[in-house]
Amino acid sequence: MTFGILGSGSWGTAIAKILTDNGNTIYWWNRSETHIKYIQERHHNPQYLSAAHLDTSKIKLTTNPAEVIANSDCIVIVIPSAYTDDALCGLDRDIFSGKKIVSAIKGILPDTNLLLNEYLKKEFNVEISNYFTVLGPCHAEEVAAEKLSYLTFTGIDEAVTHDIAACFKTHYLNTVENNDIYGVQFAAVLKNIYAVGAGITHGLDYGDNFLSVFIANCADEMAGFLKKAGIKNIEVGHTEIHLAAKGQRANNYAASVYLGDLLVTCYSLHSRNRAFGNMIGKGYSVKGAQLEMSMVAEGYNAAKCIHHINQKIMADLPIADTVYQILWKNLPAMEGFNRIEQNLV
Repeated sequence: MTFGILGSGSWGTAIAKILTDNGNTIYWWNRSETHIKYIQERHHNPQYLSAAHLDTSKIKLTTNPAEVIANSDCIVIVIPSAYTDDALCGLDRDIFSGKKIVSAIKGILPDTNLLLNEYLKKEFNVEISNYFTVLGPCHAEEVAAEKLSYLTFTGIDEAVTHDIAACFKTHYLNTVENNDIYGVQFAAVLKNIYAVGAGITHGLDYGDNFLSVFIANCADEMAGFLKKAGIKNIEVGHTEIHLAAKGQRANNYAASVYLGDLLVTCYSLHSRNRAFGNMIGKGYSVKGAQLEMSMVAEGYNAAKCIHHINQKIMADLPIADTVYQILWKNLPAMEGFNRIEQNLV
């Protein structure tokens, strides 16, 4: 299986490392000819994860995304959700025909409030049977350092999901599989909103005791949204017999791709959403915080998208809605968290 990667930021670079470390040949899209030449000559990305060594003998670099897609069986999309439409909109409608698509995007396309699978179906007629996700608590910086991490691969076709996951498994990366395409994506979006909130608590000088209560309530709020949205993997502690026979626990809300990703994104110093929220808590404007960061904080647009999506789902989201009010409606951060304090259990 030949892989193509669309996106050359931190996570795109980490995925390039994972795949080539495992012996896969990849096609990789980078907008900059200068960066391509640098990677070819020096074997690392000059802009992101510069300490990560890349086996360029297994990498075909190009500035043409159509070339990547044409030469690949499986395309991993790692473009920030805010820029995905701009990157793909000029491509032919049938360009993804016969291809497997793997989303590594932890966001919703902000102009349309669509998950990537919904956008690809609308614009390129990609069927959900050919759509997969790779998500989980896996910071790019730790992948670059080869610290043991776990990724969850999700797809309706279990055999293909397993084959794709096998291409990523290395001595520093384990893989988990499930079939909850909507649940893992919504969890990834929500955890970014809550991580912005966790960062705000730090900026406002709350302590660890409050943060733990805050995250516990975020987890409960997330589970409530997923349940209202029709997601099944909510029951904690339930293990199906056929999975137990394989020595594997069933996926549930306590699994790494749901609760685990929420925890690491709220606590880790690598988390860009936490860093963004920290600046908001310290008094930065949204624009000022964005200018300070060299990477996209997905939680900013996600807060607005979930606010609109939830008008149909009607889940109880006081924390996510307060983060939305702070980021998009100029609610002072301290005033917003004074409100949140009254609702925590």
